Amino acid sequence: MKQRITHKKRRSVVSQKNSLTTLFSGLTLIRRSIKTPLLIGFSVLACSNVFANSQPAVTATPSPSERTYTHTLDNGLKIIVREDHRAPVMVSQVWYRIGSSYEPVGLTGVSHVLEHMMFKGTHKVPTGEFSKLISSYGGSENAFTSYDFTGYYQMMNANNLPLSIELEADRMANAIFPEDEFVKEIEVVKEERRLRTDDNPNSRTYERFMAAAYLSSGYHNPIIGWMHDLDNLTYKDALDWYKTWYAPNNATLIVVGDVAHKDVFALAKQYFGPIAAKTLPTVAPPTEVAGLGERRINVELTANVPSIYIGYNVPGINTVKEEWEIYALRMLAGVLDGGYSARIETELVRNKQITASAGANYGGFSRGDTLFLLSGVPTQNHTVEDVEAALTEQLERLKTDLASPEEMARVQAQVISGIVYQQDSISSQANQIGRMESIGRSWQEMDTFAEHLKAVTAEQIRSVAQKYLIRDNKTVATLTPKQ
Repeated sequence: MKQRITHKKRRSVVSQKNSLTTLFSGLTLIRRSIKTPLLIGFSVLACSNVFANSQPAVTATPSPSERTYTHTLDNGLKIIVREDHRAPVMVSQVWYRIGSSYEPVGLTGVSHVLEHMMFKGTHKVPTGEFSKLISSYGGSENAFTSYDFTGYYQMMNANNLPLSIELEADRMANAIFPEDEFVKEIEVVKEERRLRTDDNPNSRTYERFMAAAYLSSGYHNPIIGWMHDLDNLTYKDALDWYKTWYAPNNATLIVVGDVAHKDVFALAKQYFGPIAAKTLPTVAPPTEVAGLGERRINVELTANVPSIYIGYNVPGINTVKEEWEIYALRMLAGVLDGGYSARIETELVRNKQITASAGANYGGFSRGDTLFLLSGVPTQNHTVEDVEAALTEQLERLKTDLASPEEMARVQAQVISGIVYQQDSISSQANQIGRMESIGRSWQEMDTFAEHLKAVTAEQIRSVAQKYLIRDNKTVATLTPKQ
């Protein structure tokens, strides 16, 4: 029942794939002739040894933090490199601090539309050639849009990093938007909305739930945009959005893999360095007005089963006054929904069999105020009212009774193991760094995440439950199947 808030898609110029892993392992290589130089004048093959002779001798196993290096160019582009020499691959990402929460009324969805248009070429790389070029060197690429950021990435052999950086720098400064391509692509986005939201009753309910839960925040609007705004969005709207926000001083370049940081810094200076910084608009974090009572909506759609979403308006890392509360809310969510032995799964799903599925979630690492989210689907012999009552009873228990030491230890162990497993993937490492930097925080904060959780007490969990999980902060949305 957890909802994913990031829209990912494959463009029409490449084949559909389900995941990065599938794409990378099952990619059909499209080899192009090397008789002429690459489209943008950089011979990757000629530089295939650019990293080979620059790797330092490894005498010990440094921590991820010790293998991470940062540098900022004169134009404001921040570069973060994490060296990981276990395999001869790398992931290169460019994150822009712009997403749907920045969009004004009438322009919802423009960030996501622009993400599509960024693959429509530059003067040096014609429409459709970006993806073909990456593929021809055995790489994979994609992009994503969220509430707080938009990102682009390539995963390739580490020797091909110069190609990735040159391509990204080229489209940061020189993307062209053929108007006929915009006319076609806006229809692609609208069809994407129909498939992902309009034709999915749970997605439509969740969209209405978010709109009801966020009254004054940019999180009110769906990432993909409202359909009436997409109908009215123009070529000029997308072009102006690009000219306003796509700048080196509004971006972070992240490279993780079998690279040497000094070489990456040099490449970034070579290709991104000449791009001029821009004067960026000032945008406040998305903050939510104080609630004046419980809000409820009911969505009636053709659906097989009913469902319920319950959200409490709570602060995020950038808006909380006492930072420990963020970690206490995270621990609270883990006590409720932290695996097979957590309270919701044990009591509501298996023992009482009130819900067929249910969950609790709190991210906390967002640009502005956020939600503590509960959701559930009733079993055949129960109703959404039963699910709400059961979930509410779990919250009330946490407001009075302390979480047990065993529960605290379980959540901490799960979080620590998740952090350890995340280091196995260079993409996961890069995503973690990018998300933190793109909401105005530092990647280094994730190094202390586990320590902050360990410091949370059962009394602090009870305190945040009493303070935030209250009626005035509550929004409820139910999906009622049409008869």
